[in-house]
Amino acid sequence: MPGFPRLKESYDLVIVGGGHAGLQAGLKAALLYHTAAIVDRGPKYSRSYYAPHMANIPGFPEGISGHKLLDHQIAAVRRVDERVGYFTPARAITAARTEAGFEVTFDWLRQTQVARGRALVLAMGVVDRIPEVGGAIEPIFPWANQALVDFCMFCDAHELVGRSVAVIGHDAFAARTALDLLHWEPTSVEILTHGHRLLEDEEPAEAGTLRDALAEHGIAHVTSEMVGFDEIREKRFGVRFADGTSRSFDRGFSAVGWYDMHGTIPRALGCRFDADGYVVTDEDCRAIAEGTGAPIPGLYCIGDLRNGWNQIPEAWANAERAVIHAYAEYL
Repeated sequence: MPGFPRLKESYDLVIVGGGHAGLQAGLKAALLYHTAAIVDRGPKYSRSYYAPHMANIPGFPEGISGHKLLDHQIAAVRRVDERVGYFTPARAITAARTEAGFEVTFDWLRQTQVARGRALVLAMGVVDRIPEVGGAIEPIFPWANQALVDFCMFCDAHELVGRSVAVIGHDAFAARTALDLLHWEPTSVEILTHGHRLLEDEEPAEAGTLRDALAEHGIAHVTSEMVGFDEIREKRFGVRFADGTSRSFDRGFSAVGWYDMHGTIPRALGCRFDADGYVVTDEDCRAIAEGTGAPIPGLYCIGDLRNGWNQIPEAWANAERAVIHAYAEYL
C-alpha cells in the first residue's frame, strides 16, 4: 500500500517501541545519518496517549496533550523516512542476538517479519494497572481522560494544590503515595482501598510504621468496594461504594502499580532487573547483563522500561544518550 515502509535487509538500529523514547531514538538515528526500524504497537499504547494536559514539556509553555505530542514526534520521524522505517501497528514477538547484532521478529500487516540491526534499543515502556470496577477497567476511563484521575505525581501532582484527593489502592505503594502527595498541600487526602484491608499484604513492622504515619497526617481510608463513579459534568471525582455511601473529591489518584512491565524480551536477552522490575542500565543506557554485571554489547534500554524517573524529558534524554553511544561504539 502507498505510504507503507518497506522492510530493509538490515538496519543500523532496531528500536522496539514507538512512544516518546522510541520515536526520539529513531529520529536521532536519522540525524546521525544511520538507519533504524521502529517496531511500534501504535500511539494508543503509549502511557501519555490519553493524558489531556502535560505542563512539563519544553517548548510548550501552555501545556500539550500526550496525543498531540506523539503526533508531533511521529511527524518528525516520517520526515526522515528515507532512513527510518516506522512499522505500525506491529507487535514484537521475540528478540535475539546474532553474529551481526540482533534480530527482532514481529507481526505486521498480518505477516511475521524480521528486522535485523547492529544494535537494539528497547523502548517498550510499562503499562499502568487500571482500577477495576465490576470486573472492568472502562468505568474509570472518562474521569482519567478528563484529568480528574491522575497516575503520576511527577506529572500531575502540582494540580492538587488546595484540592481534595482520593488515592486508590491498599498496599504500601498507595500509602506512600498518599503521604507524598501532602507535599503539594491538598486540602485533604483519603485512601480508597476498594474492598481490601489497608496494608493487608505488608510485613507487620512496615504496616505499623505506615499506619502511624497516615494517622499522624490525618489520612483516613475507606474500605468499602467502589461500584461506580459520578459528577463528571461537575468536574469532580464522585465515588459510589458497595455499602450505599458515596464520596466526592476534586481529584482521584490511582496508586495500584503496574499491569505489565514488558520484561519478557529483555529477560530473554539476559538483562538484569532491579527490585521494582525495571531493566538496569548504565549511564549510557546500555542494558546490564544479569550474569556478569557488565553492559551487554549493542543492547540499550530507554524510557519507562529502564530504571530511572518515568518522565518524558528524561525519556528523550536517554534516547539521545543511547543512540549517540551506539553511534560512537558500534556504528
